[in-house]
Amino acid sequence: MSETTTEMQQVLKDLGIKPVNSGASTGADFLNTKGEVISSFSPVDGKLIATVNSATAQDYALVVQKAQEAFIYWRTLPAPRRGEIVRQLAEKIRFYKEPLGRLVSYEMGKSLQEGLGEVQEMIDICDFAVGLSRQLYGLTMHSERPGHRMYEQYHPLGIVGIISAFNFPVAVWNWNTALAWVCGDVCIWKPSEKTPITALACQHITNEVFAANNVPEGVSGLIIGGAEIGKLMANDKRLPLISATGSTRMGKSVGAAVGERLGRSLLELGGNNAIIIAPSADLKMVVPGAVFGAVGTAGQRCTSTRRLIIHESVYDKIRDAVTGAYKQLRIGDPLDQANHVGPLIDTDAVNAYLASIEAAKKEGGKVLVEGGVLKGAGYESGCYVKPCIIEAENHFAIVQHETFAPILYLIKYNGGLENAIKLQNAVPQGLSSAIMTNDLKESEAFLSSAGSDCGIANVNIGTSGAEIGGAFGGEKETGGGRESGSDAWKVYMRRQTNTINYTDSLPLAQGIKFDL
Repeated sequence: MSETTTEMQQVLKDLGIKPVNSGASTGADFLNTKGEVISSFSPVDGKLIATVNSATAQDYALVVQKAQEAFIYWRTLPAPRRGEIVRQLAEKIRFYKEPLGRLVSYEMGKSLQEGLGEVQEMIDICDFAVGLSRQLYGLTMHSERPGHRMYEQYHPLGIVGIISAFNFPVAVWNWNTALAWVCGDVCIWKPSEKTPITALACQHITNEVFAANNVPEGVSGLIIGGAEIGKLMANDKRLPLISATGSTRMGKSVGAAVGERLGRSLLELGGNNAIIIAPSADLKMVVPGAVFGAVGTAGQRCTSTRRLIIHESVYDKIRDAVTGAYKQLRIGDPLDQANHVGPLIDTDAVNAYLASIEAAKKEGGKVLVEGGVLKGAGYESGCYVKPCIIEAENHFAIVQHETFAPILYLIKYNGGLENAIKLQNAVPQGLSSAIMTNDLKESEAFLSSAGSDCGIANVNIGTSGAEIGGAFGGEKETGGGRESGSDAWKVYMRRQTNTINYTDSLPLAQGIKFDL
């Protein structure tokens, strides 16, 4: 690999990572955890990065206790002051951008550019949150009662539990924490057990800033463990909000548990994203948009392009162009910027990829670009696979299912755009969507209430990539949650309506008389 062991050891040292690490922290304090050992192996070269002693239920109880204590202080700190601390965090992340981006790439397997881009997302959301800290606006209303004033305000909610996935091991955490912290909440983070080392690095970086500002223990909690920790969080009434990112199966479990106790859940789950390619589409925009969407992060984005829905009049041309582009893809070490595609996260993901290809073949799919697992020098981890293209029908069971791997399905449509939209919407998921067209009527129809049913709908760009500022999330089995931008901050707060009587009389609403 291009990254030498010595170089990576330096990265780990710079980020405060030890060979053996605690799996629970209340901030600067790391607990003496004694749970199951989690060994993080890089999918890049199969080498051990470091180990973590996972947290137990007892460790979790201590982290929650500290969070409860910290919230009492943190909610009273003026929001602009909380924003100033988050501004300093952005500066600290800028300082560590290079090593943290490298660690993301090495532990998760995405390209170095994507790793650095993910860290940039952290910086951007912090910058967004700084401005937000001075704009947590309520509103005033007129009362029907004379001498009364009404207004609405937002207050901190409490402890926010964050459950994140391996594919964006640092950005999703920061999407939530940056907003939650300026809103006056404290946070407890359970990262994916597949990427625990990047989580530890984030905790160390945060600690540097919090210590300099005398932020108490408990504002930033970290708890590393398996599904049992997630269950504790989902069922804990002391956590009014659970923000969970991951599979639809996981989200249904979390949502049910949180709903049972009438808590709030912010769910960011699976996607089955399509690009509609209309007859007027510009080929030079279609190819890079579709190919990056399908193979970026080795197809392990929730916004990855899974389906191309192509009009029959341009189908052959688009098919040939996309399959031709696949022949130019270089697969290998993601830290080598000459490569386009890195590894899948682990061999379980590889097996799921292979099973999906076989399932598509059995249903009648025609393989246009063969898949398979790469072997030999540079592929020792067993996690490198070939991006695959399959001609398919939208109704195939495997097409309806999200496979977290670089498998792209080509689907033909005929007639008007409404037929393509019908195909696009005919999956259980509803995260991201796009149309390639130069026809104004088609683009507007796609964006209308009768168009895409997804939370994200793009015109002449691909499905992947979230820009800070817009609310990120999707509909249907994607979970309905929104985070990152727009007014997503409101989910982290409780809303309160206030009525003030500044007279000596007490009139009732709706003209009701109640004389004593």
